[in-house]
Amino acid sequence: MGGPNVVGTALMTCSFGVAPASLNVLPDAKVMIEGKPAATIMDSKPMVNIPSFGMCTTLSNPQVAAATAAALGVLTPMPCTPVTAAPWAPGAAKTLIANMPALVAGSTCQCSWGGAITLTFVGSVKTQSN
Repeated sequence: MGGPNVVGTALMTCSFGVAPASLNVLPDAKVMIEGKPAATIMDSKPMVNIPSFGMCTTLSNPQVAAATAAALGVLTPMPCTPVTAAPWAPGAAKTLIANMPALVAGSTCQCSWGGAITLTFVGSVKTQSN
């Protein structure tokens, strides 16, 4: 899959979150794109790379389920704590950054609570990968 490269400060949303968040890319690979650290598919660590999306609204999240049960079945969102066990997919087919596929537009990451994390703005506008 090819497309615009994802860099630090890219914006993303979770299907069960209530607010967007910025992807935090640590400059470990020392590769910069348009003045920002380039992201790889491995930039998926919760609370390191993927911060909170405000509040979580899925009953798959035990905190939301418990709060909803306590409210007699009225959905009660609770603070979001992403739980991502797998990397972003798919990544760039040919472009590697520190021996990992580059993260590109169209990649998604799954939260263990069932949410799909998608990129809404990749942060770069001129650079693309194959």
